[in-house]
Amino acid sequence: MEKIIAVDGPAGAGKSTVSKIVAAELGYTYIDTGAMYRAVGLKLFESSKPLTENFLAEIVADIDIKLDDKARVFLDGHEVTQKIRTPEISKLASDISKFGFVRKKLTDLQRKMAERGAVIMDGRDIGTQVLPNADLKIFLTASLEERARRRFEELQLKGQLEDLNDIKKEIALRDKQDTEREIAPLKQADDAVLIDSTNMAIEEVVEKILALAK
Repeated sequence: MEKIIAVDGPAGAGKSTVSKIVAAELGYTYIDTGAMYRAVGLKLFESSKPLTENFLAEIVADIDIKLDDKARVFLDGHEVTQKIRTPEISKLASDISKFGFVRKKLTDLQRKMAERGAVIMDGRDIGTQVLPNADLKIFLTASLEERARRRFEELQLKGQLEDLNDIKKEIALRDKQDTEREIAPLKQADDAVLIDSTNMAIEEVVEKILALAK
């Protein structure tokens, strides 16, 4: 039976990596909702204009965001898969997610993407807000130190040399913003399965989710 799987958790917990693999194993479509917020953040960043509610509303009104079956992200017809994966864009994505009209626009898009089923969607509020009736909900987390280390290594592989302590501070700030925002804060859904991946290999996390899905 094809299911709708929701994966939530804090920044750097490995949601995207694990969800991509699970989607491939099940033949499901992977939907990275965080990438959609990052795309909005990138559009704001590239405008070189300050973040104001009115200007953000203009950006969101006619923005075109698409995700293909290879997890590539397209913003207004241009691929931005790598461009949205920087600390600056990550911070902006968190800032703009506080605005209700942004969340409504992207939530509507995300629900339409999930209508056909056989999808795994990850983010911060999938199980609580976007897809509250998902067949399987996962809350994937890890210690702050481990999440910072993983992000540090990920950026190194891309040739982006960042300070580990700075990354740790950025993730801690992101956690604070995500859990304390008034609109759709990050929290574990009551019916979600908690997976702490601090001492788990990616393969172990994948196997656990696959077992739950089947």
